[in-house]
Amino acid sequence: MTTGVSGEGSNSGYLPIADHGLIGDLCTAALVGSNGTIDWYCCPRFDAPSVFAALLDHDKGGSFELAADLPSRTKQFYFPDTNVLITRFYSDDGVGEIQDFMPVADESPEPDRHRLIRRVACVRGSLPFRMRVAPRFDYGRQTHTVRLEQGRAIFESPSLSLALTATVPMEVDGLDVWSEFKVQEGEYVVFALDRVGEGVAPRSCVGAEAEQQFDATVAFWRRWLSASRYRGRWREMVHRSALLLKLLTYAPTGGIVAAPTCSLPEVVGGERNWDYRYVWVRDAAFCVYALLRLGFTDEAAAFIRFLSTNVCRSTPGASGPLQIMYGIDGRGELPECQLDHLEGYEGSSPVRVGNAAVGQLQLDTYGALIDAIYLYDHWGKPISSDGWDYVGTIVDWVCDNWDQPDEGIWETRGGRKNFLYSRLMCWVAIERAIRMANRRGLPADLVRWQRTRDEIYRQIMQRGWSPRLQAFSQYLDGDVLDASVLMMPLAKFISPTDPKWLSTLKALGDHLVTDSLVYRYDPEASPDGLRGEEGTFSICSFWYVEALARAGLLDEARLAFEKMLTYANHLGLFAEEIGLAGEQRGNFPQAFTHLALISAAFNLDRALG
Repeated sequence: MTTGVSGEGSNSGYLPIADHGLIGDLCTAALVGSNGTIDWYCCPRFDAPSVFAALLDHDKGGSFELAADLPSRTKQFYFPDTNVLITRFYSDDGVGEIQDFMPVADESPEPDRHRLIRRVACVRGSLPFRMRVAPRFDYGRQTHTVRLEQGRAIFESPSLSLALTATVPMEVDGLDVWSEFKVQEGEYVVFALDRVGEGVAPRSCVGAEAEQQFDATVAFWRRWLSASRYRGRWREMVHRSALLLKLLTYAPTGGIVAAPTCSLPEVVGGERNWDYRYVWVRDAAFCVYALLRLGFTDEAAAFIRFLSTNVCRSTPGASGPLQIMYGIDGRGELPECQLDHLEGYEGSSPVRVGNAAVGQLQLDTYGALIDAIYLYDHWGKPISSDGWDYVGTIVDWVCDNWDQPDEGIWETRGGRKNFLYSRLMCWVAIERAIRMANRRGLPADLVRWQRTRDEIYRQIMQRGWSPRLQAFSQYLDGDVLDASVLMMPLAKFISPTDPKWLSTLKALGDHLVTDSLVYRYDPEASPDGLRGEEGTFSICSFWYVEALARAGLLDEARLAFEKMLTYANHLGLFAEEIGLAGEQRGNFPQAFTHLALISAAFNLDRALG
């Protein structure tokens, strides 16, 4: 839970990134600040242009403000075992709360409505509240009109129309709508924001309907979570991570976005601001592993279908048969542009939408894809004949193309190198395919595959090892440490107790780890083409925990894991990075981080017994 003063943020007018919770309907999502303001919402999809983007420009971005209209303290929590968010206001006059949720689109008779419900309740005494809805369509680039009719406010822009219904009177103020009202103990006030048009008519949301949709949404999330098989020590954090992964799923295709936001900075005032509202192939193996481990076989199957329908049938590009990411609908074109009219979070510009890294060569992507297919073949359903033909095509391509520089896992914009992690994942692609061929008796050029696999292994062991560092390095023949090598024992490339690996683990701990937090690399030692320093990378911190556990260093692993959990926000959510003062940095919340959390928790639990 978070505690604060209603409406407070930084001096710049922005709430800390961590002071938010996430709600959604499996097509899109909204960030709700601990002050009650929705300052990020894209409709009708994760990757649609924003309606509310005050998180990227508090003046021009637009927001949905709703808060107690008097001095108060706030606390925020999720309704147990759900993605229904509660923001409470504590004042001398009483206690009130906002219940924020989106009815799940798949469960709705009108899946294109994408209804966002905000239910205000007074649980003790009486409280005055204020509300202002100020949409700014298309990242604030499109103008709109607003009118009141039949107790509803209709916002119309060239590309999207929204209808706001309320159980209290509203008034128009320019392009916005506002209301002030008082709630007595036991009373409810309901606001419902709907997408309308294209066959979806404006419709009121009275208190009884809001109650029914609240109950249905709670039941959906609890029913879904009940399938979890996890019974370990960190059940609350693992289940919150699972609920988040489901929330980041685009149900129509099964794709899982890396994060629901764009351009939240890795360092305030810097240029490391990217759009993460897409599906990274790199996340594939981690997603399938985590979902199968937890028992969510339907979600794992849906993600595999996304890969087979979109990734496996995509047109090969200049950098090979795979892109590193795809749109949530499977599209391959993700043109990047800058929104110069937005100042960015706390002045962090440029604000980028789209992602130019889509065209990069990142050879590790091939290993991630084949590993995901291998895991699902092993723990889900056996691979199809067409699927195996595709695996053979990919592995043959890897055999022909593995020995070349690329941009690497961190998508650096400082030029290609012979990154060790890329070599490692090429080894994984071939090794997992060999396993499938042997286990299923499938046709394959095993002699060639085994010869190439062994050649990659020898190159990594000979040229990836730095005698000066006494550790495996970031790239071949280099002397730079990189946390991505933590995947070496996790991918079963090297024994977790091999002397060379233990020496590497010690070097990483001495130079890249601080209080359980792990830096990806030192940008000064290995320039990445971008200005500004970055925080510690949370996925690397969880990889470090798992590497310690597999090495038998259980006390260190458990302490590092417990410390890492203290850096989560009040709701158990993580962004991509953690700054010097413990603040969340980058797009929020991030799927990759929570996938690594689940994996670390499982393996640490198993090691502890």
